[in-house]
Amino acid sequence: MGKVREALFSTLVSLGVFAAPRRVRALDTFCGSGSVGVEALSRGAAAATFVDLSRDACDVALRNARACAFDDVEAICATAEDALATPALHGGDRRFDLVTLTPPYEEVSYADLADRVAESPLLNDDCVVVFEYPVELGSLPPKLGSRDQLVGLRNRRYGRTVLGFYAYKPTGKVPLDPRPAEFEGF
Repeated sequence: MGKVREALFSTLVSLGVFAAPRRVRALDTFCGSGSVGVEALSRGAAAATFVDLSRDACDVALRNARACAFDDVEAICATAEDALATPALHGGDRRFDLVTLTPPYEEVSYADLADRVAESPLLNDDCVVVFEYPVELGSLPPKLGSRDQLVGLRNRRYGRTVLGFYAYKPTGKVPLDPRPAEFEGF
């Protein structure tokens, strides 16, 4: 995961996600130890929320963030799908500029997950959403959501892992440069 995480953040930086004056709020779903959210904080994110079904994973993610002296962090112990669909049930009412989804490949329906993300009240316009998925799935489409709310920016393969970068309801205020041709397969 180290090389993939490095590639993830290299692409996010090239997209200008952490560029001033943006105050990025990151949502790290399927967080595990929280390494993606902590890395986002170290790159300049103002805050991070960790989501995982495991209470132990949420506790570890918070400990790891606080061990690095990051204070504006919280954890939601729930499925990513539930946290995205009904955030008030889990005490989550913040809106986000970066959402990362790194699920266990065999335990998720990517179509359902994409629909939950696209319909979530948690995303700000121009939010960058990153799906990690297996190459065996093929390529995710260049637009996701029932109303094409998620527009493909980049789709990059790293061995068996693919990272699909999307913009949520892009306004044009942030120069994200969509590249739909990258979603045509490998």
